[in-house]
Amino acid sequence: MSEVKGRVEGALDSHRVVLYGLSTCGWCADAKEFLTKQRVAFDFVNVDLLDRETLDSTVAALKRWNPTMVFPLVVVDDATAVVGFQPEKLTEALGL
Repeated sequence: MSEVKGRVEGALDSHRVVLYGLSTCGWCADAKEFLTKQRVAFDFVNVDLLDRETLDSTVAALKRWNPTMVFPLVVVDDATAVVGFQPEKLTEALGL
């Protein structure tokens, strides 16, 4: 079973990176794999596994970045968001 939240350690930890995804989403798994292979440290949240109260507040906060609620959503330094699995945009946002 997938974890609700967690952290993946990596050698590249100069940015605060949070991956919001769904436990059953293939694109979300691809984004997690991409970040891991690039050795980027990141936190992740499987939004679909959150309890109801946490889900409601998380969705409200995520709509700032992602009004249509497309996943995955990767937020870098609480300043840049990459919606969907877009390796080239992740590379740019992270300075890889």
